[in-house]
Amino acid sequence: MRESELTIRGCILGAAIAAIFTAANIYLGLKVGLTIASSIPAAVISMGILRALNTGTIRENNIVQTVASAGGTLSAIVFVLPGLVMIGWWRSFPFLETFLVCALGGTLGVLFSIPLRRALVVNSPLPFPEGVAAAEVLKVGARDEEATGNAVERERGPFVVLYGAIVAALMQVVTFTNVAAGTVATFFRVGAGGSGLLGSYSLALIGAGHLVGISVGMAMLVGILIAWGGALPYLTAHMPGNLADIVPQMRSEKVRFIGAGTIAVAAIWSLVRLVGPVAQGMIATARAGTSRNLEAPEDRDIPLWVIGLLSLGCLLAIGWLLQRFLAGGTLEHLGLPLIVGGVIFTVVVGGFIATVAGYMAGLIGASNSPVSGIGILAIVSAAGLLAWFVQPMVGPDSTGALVAFALFAVAIVFSIATISNDNLQDLKTGQLVGASPWRQQVALIVGVIAGSLVISFVLNMLNQAYGFPGDPNRAAIVAAPLQAPQAVLISTLAKGVLGAGLDWNLIGIGAAIGAVMIAIDEALGGMKLMRLPPLAVGIGIYLPMDATSPVILGAIIGWLYNGAVGRGPQGEILKRFGVLLASGFIVGESLLGILNAGLIVSTDNPTPLALVPADFAQAGVIGAVLFGALILISYAWVSRQARA
Repeated sequence: MRESELTIRGCILGAAIAAIFTAANIYLGLKVGLTIASSIPAAVISMGILRALNTGTIRENNIVQTVASAGGTLSAIVFVLPGLVMIGWWRSFPFLETFLVCALGGTLGVLFSIPLRRALVVNSPLPFPEGVAAAEVLKVGARDEEATGNAVERERGPFVVLYGAIVAALMQVVTFTNVAAGTVATFFRVGAGGSGLLGSYSLALIGAGHLVGISVGMAMLVGILIAWGGALPYLTAHMPGNLADIVPQMRSEKVRFIGAGTIAVAAIWSLVRLVGPVAQGMIATARAGTSRNLEAPEDRDIPLWVIGLLSLGCLLAIGWLLQRFLAGGTLEHLGLPLIVGGVIFTVVVGGFIATVAGYMAGLIGASNSPVSGIGILAIVSAAGLLAWFVQPMVGPDSTGALVAFALFAVAIVFSIATISNDNLQDLKTGQLVGASPWRQQVALIVGVIAGSLVISFVLNMLNQAYGFPGDPNRAAIVAAPLQAPQAVLISTLAKGVLGAGLDWNLIGIGAAIGAVMIAIDEALGGMKLMRLPPLAVGIGIYLPMDATSPVILGAIIGWLYNGAVGRGPQGEILKRFGVLLASGFIVGESLLGILNAGLIVSTDNPTPLALVPADFAQAGVIGAVLFGALILISYAWVSRQARA
């Protein structure tokens, strides 16, 4: 029933959910440097509302989650945009500029990634873990006439998702009370240096690991071994001080940039390998756009001429936006070359990033895709170009203006990256539930606009209440500012490049590691052995261990579970139930995380659910025991659900 797919009701409901998720994610991103993918929680909320009304189709639910996830994804702009306040260039976040940065960049993210759909979604073995999970959630929650699978799957599938959600929510609630620890960390000597073991009791990340599979998990483990078994012991050798302080500091200040270099080389290699498929995808998109075959709407994108026209309109608006940003400043006399250069930078780097971000989302999922690593590469590129071509003409007195312009231009490109990262994930969901690609692409643009409308209001509220580190104009109510770790890093990089203070050797080392991993991965592929995707290795180096170790554990658990349930009809059902359980883990933890973020903002209390002090002595033991027990009980339970 195609007429019940792209509906006004679905767009309005998706926009409302997007506004809520965007606000919650902005706070979390500024607080701890991460955001929560909203597609699966949005799908669950949408199904609940539409089923309560005894209406709605699986494709309309898909449109709702598409709109909501696109809007929520734009919250990652807080990894860049607050830098303009931190350096004192802005005192607040003006609505028009903030809205246009997000809306124009996000729309280009949709448009740039449309030609990638066939190459990366349709004709690719990429797992798209969250896209698959969202599709499974939509399928098992569909009404009788649209439900898939056999009777056992239709009957018990929704309960598997619900069970996983309740278990993950329970773990989250206990963690938020401080009764159980949410993370574990220990540091130790390795020769003359130091290292550590870190983890988080996150069932959502266990679920993500189950979904991405053993190959990606092992590649991330290789990255951890490089970072924590080699780089950190070497960099911390003979350093005085507490290991719990110096090891994380060296990871943040040094090793992270090695990971960025690895990601850069792996990303370029991925792009080179995709040149042929992407070109074929663009040709297929052009042919499909001119086709009159109305019986195959499931394979039609927005026509290429519309993509081109909308892209041109966005680029012209970006040129005007850059001119407005430069007006009245010390760089105004160089306005024309900077505007032209900024637009070219948006097209070239934005197109590259759309491909890389989409590939990474397909590889590891939108939540775990290191979009901030792309932000690092973008700011280094932008600041480097300005230092090379512009800074010699204006002198050191204009360094602050150049840093601000670099941050502003990268914010636009970063919006492209975040939406490209989300777009292909959503299109994978649509492919699996029989959605029309062009309708879903329209919904993505609606979601971009919905999310863009609320970002400046939320940022201004948090800036007024908390403020940001380093802001020379800070006059916030709360004494301690929001840390905004990603924005601090990216603004520091911009100042470092333009002030000649960046260590390129670390990025070069990472690039060399990336080249070696590409050779190893290709050799493994030639021998028909398990691959080690170089991007996943770079992710293992770049991200903190407590974010990657649960994913690795989940990949191992998923691999063991799939092997244990065996083959045959019942085994295949149980494997799909494993996917549903993993999806439920993501649903439950995401919803509770968003709820807790809302409580934090509304109560002005960082731990609104706390029952005991943060240093509760038994929290570590309780967290570990509860985490392990819930995993064992959950997988044992789900392995029995295929019995008639």
